[in-house]
Amino acid sequence: MKILFALSSLHAGGAERVAATLTNAWVERGDEVTLVATFSGRGTCFYPISEKARIVFLADLVASTRRSFINRLQRLVALRRLLMSERPNVVVSFLPDVNVASVIASLGLRIPVIICERTDPLVSKKTIFLQLSTYFAYHHARMLSVQTQAVATRMHSAFPRLKQLRVVPNPIPEELQKHPLSLPPRERRRLVAAGRLTEDKQFDLLIAVFSTLAPQWHKWDLVIYGEGQLHQQLERQIQTLGMTGRVTLAGVRKTLWEEMARSDVFVMTSRLEGFPNVLLEAMALGLPCVVFDCPSGPNEITCNGEDAMLVTLNDLQGLTAALATVMGDAPLRIALGSRARESVVRRFSLATVLNKWDELFKEIGAIA
Repeated sequence: MKILFALSSLHAGGAERVAATLTNAWVERGDEVTLVATFSGRGTCFYPISEKARIVFLADLVASTRRSFINRLQRLVALRRLLMSERPNVVVSFLPDVNVASVIASLGLRIPVIICERTDPLVSKKTIFLQLSTYFAYHHARMLSVQTQAVATRMHSAFPRLKQLRVVPNPIPEELQKHPLSLPPRERRRLVAAGRLTEDKQFDLLIAVFSTLAPQWHKWDLVIYGEGQLHQQLERQIQTLGMTGRVTLAGVRKTLWEEMARSDVFVMTSRLEGFPNVLLEAMALGLPCVVFDCPSGPNEITCNGEDAMLVTLNDLQGLTAALATVMGDAPLRIALGSRARESVVRRFSLATVLNKWDELFKEIGAIA
């Protein structure tokens, strides 16, 4: 089967990580995959991609290098030409602007397109133009994929005519699934969080809560992995609260799970997620997790809080109490982590998710 996989960039990020995992799995089983970075500049892949996959940057196929309407139009034409030359059995597209471009580029070519929403589209902020073009894409794609049943239910209510809607979650990368939690005896303990340093992740709330716990839990530190526009603001907050040396902004890591595997508790304070890979990976490692019950992934990933400590969104007292409980109870940490790992490996293993993709491909006629 020939698959053209379109996404915005090949930088660090959740969608890019999933794209790399799926691409590598598909080419290893014999599929031909062309991975297309549509709206980013030229560059390299942040995550490892098999040499068996073909990688195309649309930036290499257009004359204009400036970010402009003309540049985006040229990339749309380049994508259509690529589809006409490649003639894939299916196009898989991630993220709203790429979904729209993939549908428009494929019009009249009789190539089925599966567009994939990576967050809750009814909650995510979009311009009016992107909203209208996204709705156009929903009704002209062969299939729309979302990551959770909760999003699917809301989508069915908002768009009752939308019949071709399926739920396909993210997979656990195989190398992570085989990686055991590594906690050698050491004097200090570590809370770990990860994500882009943006308002949606609410790391400022996490830092504030940890600062209230730090005096009592003097052997615990907080490490936050990621980069973003709020880096300097968060650094100032750390200094103001006297948390220098106790709270660290540790930047981006290609193999984040190796860092998480040396931690004791994972924390997530997002106000909005799609299907948080970092939570899935933390649970797969066997880390006990304390997370806000934000829309739309944590509830389903944690089985309504059975496999993690699920805290009401933005309940800072609840977050403080949950962290204190898990920090002070080593047997609880072990039990929570073990239950989390068993649960997500059973539901989100790479083999399980690949089967769901194959069901989609068969349903739209991409494979027999």
